This record gives sequence, structure tokens and C-alpha cells, in this order.
Amino acid sequence: MPDTVRVRFPPSPTGEPHVGNIRSAIFNWLFARGSGGSFVIRIEDTDQSRKVEGAVEAILETLRWLGVDWDEGPDVGGDYGPYVQSERLDLYRGAADDLLASGGAYECYCGPERLDALRREQGKRKERVGYDGRCRDPEARRKAAAEGGTPVVRFMMPAEGSTSIDDVVRGEVTFDNALIDDFVILKSDGFPTYHLASVVDDSAMRISHVLRAEEWLPSAPRHVLLYRALGLDLPRFAHLPIILAPDRSKLSKRHGATSALEYREMGYVPQAMVNFLTLLGWSLDDRTEIFSKDELFANFSLERVSKSGAVFSTDKLAWLNGHYIRESSPEELADALLEYWGRYPQAAISEPPARDHLLKIVPLVRERLKTLADAAPLVSFFFAEEVEYDSAELVQKGMDAESTKGALLAAETALHGLDEFDAESIEGVLRPLASELGVKVGQLLGSLRVATTGLRVSPPLFETLEILGRDRCLAAVRTAAGRL
Repeated sequence: MPDTVRVRFPPSPTGEPHVGNIRSAIFNWLFARGSGGSFVIRIEDTDQSRKVEGAVEAILETLRWLGVDWDEGPDVGGDYGPYVQSERLDLYRGAADDLLASGGAYECYCGPERLDALRREQGKRKERVGYDGRCRDPEARRKAAAEGGTPVVRFMMPAEGSTSIDDVVRGEVTFDNALIDDFVILKSDGFPTYHLASVVDDSAMRISHVLRAEEWLPSAPRHVLLYRALGLDLPRFAHLPIILAPDRSKLSKRHGATSALEYREMGYVPQAMVNFLTLLGWSLDDRTEIFSKDELFANFSLERVSKSGAVFSTDKLAWLNGHYIRESSPEELADALLEYWGRYPQAAISEPPARDHLLKIVPLVRERLKTLADAAPLVSFFFAEEVEYDSAELVQKGMDAESTKGALLAAETALHGLDEFDAESIEGVLRPLASELGVKVGQLLGSLRVATTGLRVSPPLFETLEILGRDRCLAAVRTAAGRL
């Protein structure tokens, strides 16, 4: 193994990346960056039947959105490529041939029909389901070969003893060899299984640490024995805790979005997603929850990764997302909204506004946003030619249509007479006007809010009127009075 840390994220192109897969990518990335090592992307596409068009692009796009960069991969190259497994078939065939020659593997001619029947019989007898080793015997293998068919290659598991791994997260874990059947390492189509391909590639690419999901822990003894049979040095293993739903079942689609790109569409920002996913199975202490990227690089360690499952809390994600939105500058938030609206057009906003105009607006709504998707309903009136509302909404509690109309016309006159049409001047004239009219300030402002924005709840009204401008405000108030 190399002296420096080399880790990999090896997604299968079977669809949009699940948040659990992306959490694994983030842990590998943080470990590499914090230790001055290398982070490698490798596409594991050996299961051609499950390959989905566009999946590789979706995986890489997700990582780019999150700001997760890599040193080697299918799009950047490197010294250990190619970085797509379907382009490395000769390596796997060579490894399988070496195992066949050494007696560590054998060709198996048992077809799907026999294996299905075997599993059914084992199930009926309530036996452990698995391959019965028929083709281990050379004579049985010769007979099966005579019947025709293209064989698979199976690894010959030791019949006795145990296999242990020293897991960075879980400590020593031991498996009984007798409970693991002879598994397939090379399929009849010439493609390797995950077991063989991952071992061959991790060795060839000089991977020092294998950080992967807990679900791969039962496969670890297979991999350890493959490394040994091939005469290869073992990497360090670290099996990451499972991500759980709030009911502590395995996170699935029925609990909400599971694709990381779905969260982008829902208006979550990348800083919040990285921070949140990092906390699913890792912590610095029992109180710190907000981390910058540099703080994560400096503090992340495998020793602080938890063994127990981590609960995916959408409430906590929303809280983190709101925090990062509130902490963003007007320029950062405006750019994020323009990018978001450009990617996901909003029905309430016919076309993205000018950046300079939006820069004036975002400080008014920043504190109210939990996601980027929350912004459009709050600000769309700024970009509409006219606002829509039910005339009845103009009339505030304790008022009637006649008194509301009088208040609106009085407000129009007061606003028209202002020398400076800014928030301070607007407030300075409207609050005293309410007292003069004998109405509550909230009643007058409520009617003006509906008249100018079409909303009962809007961004701060005085600042909103300033941005809308004198002419538009006066026209909107006149129109509203005319509707009563």
C-alpha cells in the first residue's frame, strides 16, 4: 500500500445517486483532503443489465453541485486508468485465470435452471440457501461441461476456519468461512462480479483505504480472501453506518426524496447538504453542528465515525439550509436564486429578473427562507406587471369597504407628496396617517400590502414600496381604491 492516502468513490451507473452513496463519497473526499491524499472516481458498470443512460453524468453533476472535487476519474484521467470498469475487462480475466491456475477458483457449468431448483429445494428443507459446490469436484465438472454452456468462474472458499478484518470503524470482525458459499467472480458474459472487480481495481489503483457502506460488510471476508489468493496487499477497511429514516427503518423512497439531485430541485443549497450528510455518522463533539468546508477538512477523522445508524432528519436539514441562506451575502443569494430559477423555472416568475434588481430584494426575504424554493412566492410580485388578489382581502378586520377606500386614497395622497420615496420617508408619513384616519397602523398597512403586493404576508412593507417605486405604488393604490 502507498504511504499516502488514496481513496475511491465507485458508483454504479444504475440511476440518480442516492443520498447514502453521496454520503460515502463525501466521507472519502473529506478523508483524502484532510490527509493530503488523493480522491479517485471509478465507474463500476460491470452489471450491464442495470446500466441507465445518463447515470454517470448525473453522478458527476451531483458531486460538482456539492463542490466535491476529485483528483482522478473518467473525465480527468490519471496514472491508473481507465476509470470505467467495462474498459478494464482484460485485468479481471487475467486475475480469474491466475486463480484458476492456482486452484483458488474453478469453472462452474451449473445454469440458472439448476440453481433456481437448488434454491427452492433448500428453502423447502429450511437449509441455508447457497451454491452446493457441485462443480468443485473435477469429475462432476467434466460431466457438466460435456452438457454444453458457457461457464462462470467461482472462487473456492475454505471449507473450515474463519476470516477476520480489522475495520477502522468497527474493530475486528470475524466471519465463519463455512457460512459463505463459493461465489461467482467472473460471469458467463466475461464481465466480473463486484467482488473480483473491486479487489483487482483497488489494488491496481493503489487504494489505501476502502470506505464504504455498512451493507458491504458481509462481503468483506470474500474480498480479504481474494486479496490473499491473488497475493495482493490489503487496504484498510472502514464500513460506514447505515442511514435510517426517522422511524429507524432503512431510508427509502417512501420516506421522501432519496436522490441528491431531488434535494437540489427542492431548493437546498450545497453547503447545507455537505454539512448535513457529514453529520450522518460523524461528529466532532456533542454540540458543534455548523462546519465550513475547511473546518471539515481539518477535523474529519475515521476514528470519530459512528458504528450505529444515523437518522436522516429533514427538519435538521431544513434548519441547516436556512442557516446557510441567512448567512449568505445578497450577492451570493441572488446568484443562487438566479441559477435555481434558471434550472427550475418558477410558474410565479415568468423569467429570471435582472441581477441588480434582485440584489435590492433578497435582503428583505433572506431571513424568511428555509429553501430557495420558498423565495418565488414571496418576491414574484416584484416582477409582475400587475398583482392579483380578491378585492375582499383589501378590507381589514374592523373596517369596511368605504373606510378602506378612504384610507387608500389618503395614503395615495400622502405618498404622492413625498420628496424622497424611500423606506424611512414612507414609514414617516404612513404611521401618523393611520392615527389621523382613526385606524390602526396594521389596518392601513394591511390594505396597502394587499394593494401593492397581492399578499397578506409580504417582505417588510416600507422597503418593498421603496423598491416598487413611487409610480407603481400610486397606480396600485388607485386601482385598489377603484375596486371597492
